[in-house]
Amino acid sequence: MSRIVLWSVAGVLGLTLSSAHAQDRQVYRCPGNLYTDQISVKEAAARGCKTLDGAPVTVVQSSTPRRAGSSAAGGASGPASAVRVDPAEQRARDSDARRILEAELRKDEERLAQMQKDYNGGEPERRGEERNFSRYQERVADMKAAIARKEADIAAIRRELSKVAAP
Repeated sequence: MSRIVLWSVAGVLGLTLSSAHAQDRQVYRCPGNLYTDQISVKEAAARGCKTLDGAPVTVVQSSTPRRAGSSAAGGASGPASAVRVDPAEQRARDSDARRILEAELRKDEERLAQMQKDYNGGEPERRGEERNFSRYQERVADMKAAIARKEADIAAIRRELSKVAAP
């Protein structure tokens, strides 16, 4: 019984060593920044290649770059020809986008009006916890910054609306 186990272990060990030896090929760096393990020692010497020792080499396969003017379908290249959208569907998308932007604009304008009312021209009502004047000033500065951000948001929404086609 022990002989069978011994022979089995020896066989597995032999297969492991032979496969490790087959994968442990010499890697060469050739002129032109070409790395290969597919040439013999004589070919490497003839080409002027040097062996790489020490660090392991990681090989990353890359796809070949597509030439300008070619595409998978054989037509024109570029994003315009990649996907065609039905004009009616595009109008519906534009209409939805415009409706969403207009709703967001109305909501932000209402919020800005409330913020400006609370700000009260730079003199909002003091709260009970603001006995310290510096806390009050800090809150006023925060309110002013929030109003400026909201105004910038509204301006950005208006710019986006000007880009979306009218229905």
